[in-house]
Amino acid sequence: MRLFLLSALLHGLIALRLLPALASTAAGALASWLLLSAVLVPMGLMARRFARPPRSDRLATAGLFALGLFSSLFVLTLARDLLSLVAWGTGVATPAWLRTSAEAVPLLALALTALGLLNTRRTARIKQVEVPIAGLPPALEGFTIAQISDLHVGPTIRAGYVERIVERVNGLQADLVAITGDIVDGPVHELGSHVAPLAGLRSRHGSFFVTGNHEYYAGAAPWLAELRRMGIRVLLNEHVVIEHDGGTLVLAGVPDYSAHHFDPAHRSDPAAALAGAPPHAGARILLAHQPRTAAAAEQAGFDLQLSGHTHGGQFFPWIYFVRLQQPFTAGLHRMGRLWVYVSRGTGYWGPPKRVAAPSEITRLRLVASPSWAGSGPTPTQGGVPHR
Repeated sequence: MRLFLLSALLHGLIALRLLPALASTAAGALASWLLLSAVLVPMGLMARRFARPPRSDRLATAGLFALGLFSSLFVLTLARDLLSLVAWGTGVATPAWLRTSAEAVPLLALALTALGLLNTRRTARIKQVEVPIAGLPPALEGFTIAQISDLHVGPTIRAGYVERIVERVNGLQADLVAITGDIVDGPVHELGSHVAPLAGLRSRHGSFFVTGNHEYYAGAAPWLAELRRMGIRVLLNEHVVIEHDGGTLVLAGVPDYSAHHFDPAHRSDPAAALAGAPPHAGARILLAHQPRTAAAAEQAGFDLQLSGHTHGGQFFPWIYFVRLQQPFTAGLHRMGRLWVYVSRGTGYWGPPKRVAAPSEITRLRLVASPSWAGSGPTPTQGGVPHR
């Protein structure tokens, strides 16, 4: 009931700010949609309480689309109010201006939502990134990692999309595949068949997975068992040693940064994940769902951390708010001696909407960087040109 009440209040605020300035026909159309959306949004978020699959999936899809449109409506309404203050101060806030600006808000919100929907229907594209590792031995020069993250298989992302992702990843012929969490938004018995194509991932050294926060929402233990059954290696505060053409690479993984709130045994610990690793390893790589694991990873002695979680903000204006919680939003960055790469995600969460934050499959290639000794002050942000 609280969610329904909150939805009604926020939709009512939009109605209060826009409807008085609109002509009767436009006002009626917008009012009808706001009434429908005020109900759809909470019902979509709690679809499994109102129906069973497949009807719950259809309800969730409608509600999540409404949520995406509402988000843009709300933000643009606030922006119009700010512009109106300026317009009143400069004397240009005529009735015609107020009507035109009120008409523009739903039209622009609908255009952004339609564009975001179109972007989510496209299969994630390949993003090429080179990561310079100080002292990388020749045997590991050119070692490639295919990273997928934040698939969020659920009501609007199904087996067909996962199959296309697997096909593109396999086409990279990577040395290993890293899956950095949040692959599901639901339980195994509902989504197992839609995640099953991940068993077809192919690389020289196999596929490796670490949990994201959504695995714990969906039931982490059954999903970890299912992934292991599929042949995907799960890394929970542990590492594997990979021998590659005479070189040694350590690949470690930690549970999600917040996992201990769901299971105390899953507290994220990069130092424990690296314990016992061979000291002569040519590269030490950590899989960690959230970028904010980076401070502990840098202290533990890792060279590179691969993360996701942020979705690059997914769509305006949230692309500017991620930094309030995470040290990095997307791309390649430096924290001390540690490189951190943050994927924008291979799927999306919630509203089927991506604007200015495209989904990606990342192909990371390790290259030697003998000119950097790994000591002394370094920038907290930075990067290498992405191809």
